[in-house]
Amino acid sequence: MAPISAAASSSTKLTVRTLTDGGQQPLEIAHAIADWLGEARTSLELAQYDFHLAPETAAVVAGAIHEASARGVAVRIIYNVDHRNPIPVPPPPEPDVQLIESLGVPSKAVGGVPDLMHHKFVVRDRQTVWTGSMNWTDDSWSRQENVILSVGSPELAEAFVEDFDQLWAKDVVEETGFVAPKRLHVDGLLVRAWFTPGYGEDLSARIARQIARAKRRVRICSPVITAAPVLATLAQLVSEGELDVAGCLDAPQIEGVVYQWRENGNVAWKLPLLERVVAGDFTGKPSTPYGTGTVHDFMHAKIVVADDVVFSGSFNLSRSGEQNAENVLEIHDPVLAEHLSSYVDEVRRRYPPIRLTG
Repeated sequence: MAPISAAASSSTKLTVRTLTDGGQQPLEIAHAIADWLGEARTSLELAQYDFHLAPETAAVVAGAIHEASARGVAVRIIYNVDHRNPIPVPPPPEPDVQLIESLGVPSKAVGGVPDLMHHKFVVRDRQTVWTGSMNWTDDSWSRQENVILSVGSPELAEAFVEDFDQLWAKDVVEETGFVAPKRLHVDGLLVRAWFTPGYGEDLSARIARQIARAKRRVRICSPVITAAPVLATLAQLVSEGELDVAGCLDAPQIEGVVYQWRENGNVAWKLPLLERVVAGDFTGKPSTPYGTGTVHDFMHAKIVVADDVVFSGSFNLSRSGEQNAENVLEIHDPVLAEHLSSYVDEVRRRYPPIRLTG
């Protein structure tokens, strides 16, 4: 997968691609995935929250998986199967079980009760990791904001395989994610892989601490912000008014959260914090509320940039995210931070300020 620009990262081993609503077509992304999978020689571990494609894109991706298996690559797939939970973040997946079973490779459904198998990663040959916020659906590839990261690092790949093996063996989300967030170096860049639920609360605390240490800027894309450490830290910084803090959320999803908080007095204490945060320079994508047969055009990117540190992966900055099976890369890279900060600004300028009315 080629980087979006030559200056997107300080390392040739780390590539990034950002997606915007209407900025690319599903077949374009399908072929990018197929090309990436096509380099596999020994193994592929795929953890996909949602894997549901139209016939044209399914043929491209399924063809790449078939070809990999045919040349002797050991392929395993895990995917989420969900109950209809009223919590609107993230919306329920609709994995195409028939498509997955047609691949003819070992696969396993991980029940999303009570917590989701929310990963979107692939490990290739135990050498390279593909991760980020993007599900494998046509709407994810064409109508959502998303970030894709590919990192070549055997040590990082080992951590992702360890998490994958926990899910494969235990089939219970709450008993997984116990992979220590080790300090790794990729081309001289400090990188940590975080996994939840094992380190869910630690991840929220780590992001909050990094935000609190920022001296120049904080940029955020997340469908919602409900993790208490992050929410409280942002509310304080916005109130102080001394730091450049801005971002973009998904308006219908955050309104759904507000409605639930007002209904549930046990979490209503978070409302003033959220109101303070969005009163700053935050916008909200007026996406189509989730429904059967509706377009899934959510603001789906998950990014925190605090000065020169980036957090990006599948984690929604939410309390429920701490309890899901999620992954986040913490990357210390001024070039990547500048690139993704600019991307957040591009996204937020597309949409109006948030107005909490739920």
